[in-house]
Amino acid sequence: MKKILCVLALIVCLTGCDTFTKMDNTPIKKVETFLNKYQTLDSDVLDSLDYVIAEETLFNSKQRDKYRDIIKTNYQKMTYKIKEEEIDGASATVTAEIEVIDYSKTMSEAETYKEENLNEFLENGEYSEAKFIDYRLDKLKEAKEKVKYTLDLTLTKVDEEWILDDLSKENEAKLNGLYNY
Repeated sequence: MKKILCVLALIVCLTGCDTFTKMDNTPIKKVETFLNKYQTLDSDVLDSLDYVIAEETLFNSKQRDKYRDIIKTNYQKMTYKIKEEEIDGASATVTAEIEVIDYSKTMSEAETYKEENLNEFLENGEYSEAKFIDYRLDKLKEAKEKVKYTLDLTLTKVDEEWILDDLSKENEAKLNGLYNY
C-alpha cells in the first residue's frame, strides 16, 4: 500500500511540476520574470549595467560607482503592471506599464541649469565637465518624481519556449528612466 501511495504521489508531483513549468512558459510570465530581475538586481542585469557604465568615457571611477548606485535604486523602486498579451502563432507582444524615477526630467533640468549658470562649472577659468557631471549625479541621486511608460515587449516561441526578444533602445531608455532625454 505504501508503495502505491508513493508511486501516486510521485505521479502527482511530476504532473504538477510539468503543469507548473508550462504555466511559467507564457509570454506574460516571461515578461514578469524579466522585470522582476530588474527589481531584484539580478546578476545578469547588473553585469549589463556595468558594461554600459564602463563604456561611459566621461566618468571617473567615483562617478561610475555613483551612477551605478543611482540606476540600481531606480530598478529596485520600479513597479509594473501587465496590461495586455497578444499571441499570434510563434510571436507575442506583452504590453506592460512601468513606473520609474523620472531621470529624464532631472537630466534636462541639469542641462538648463548649466546653461544659465555656466560660471559654477568653471575651474581655472575653463569649463569643467567633471564638475558638471558631479552636479548632475547629485541631482539624479536626489530625484524622487516618478513617470509611467508603456513597454511593448515582443517574444518569439522557439522549440516550445517563449523567448523575450532584444530590447529596443527606446525600451532600454524607459527602464532607466531616461526616455525623452
